[in-house]
Order: sequence, then C-alpha cells, then structure tokens
Amino acid sequence: MSVELNHTIVHCRDNRESAEFLAHILGLTAGAEWGPFVPLVLSNGVTLDFATVPAASISVQHYAFLVSEAEFSSAFERIEARGITYWADPHRRHPGEINHNDGGRGVYFPDPSGHGMELITRPYGGRP
Repeated sequence: MSVELNHTIVHCRDNRESAEFLAHILGLTAGAEWGPFVPLVLSNGVTLDFATVPAASISVQHYAFLVSEAEFSSAFERIEARGITYWADPHRRHPGEINHNDGGRGVYFPDPSGHGMELITRPYGGRP
C-alpha cells in the first residue's frame, strides 16, 4: 500500500477568511463548511481543513505549493493586485522579490493568520 497525505488541519483566526484567501491566490474554490472546517482541496487530492481557533493558540506553520509556471504567474498577479507583502526567501531578507531556485520561480507570503505560504515551480534539488 502506498502512503499519501490525505488532509491536514490549518489553525487560523477565521476559517472562511483563510480558506478563501488561499483559494483566491491559487485559483481554487473553498468548499462548504463541514463541522468546524472549511476545506480546500488541492489537485493532488490533499485537503487543507481550515479550523478557527483562538489567535493565541495558533502556531505559525509553513505550507509550500508546487505549481506550474502559468499557475505561478496567475497567483503572483493576484498577490501583487492585493498588495500582499512577499519575499524571495523564508527569512524575509529579500522583500518584493521572487527567487529562481533550481531553475524555477518561488515566492513567500503570509496568510491572514501569519502562516508562511510558499509557491514554487520546481521542487527543491531539481527533482522532477
């Protein structure tokens, strides 16, 4: 049997706001609320289940999304159109820039709850 990630829970201040934010950036649609979750299904079948929790209990996490060049261009346009601060690196040393690691493009930006979001067009290490 192969092992695959099926879903993960993303703690946030407002489940609908965070799910809709990421859905907009990625060109996806957030699902209907299911119990305490607002799901966002990715193309590989993994679901991000956004759950509202008290802000003090949110531990900032990092979520990286592998996208095509065309998807990156569209998402990056939406990031810029919303005036979202972004960086070329996870340490926030290169604001307003994207990176070209492994011959692709990448960008880091925060979601409404402060999680570190990353878009890349090539996996690290040049893996296919």
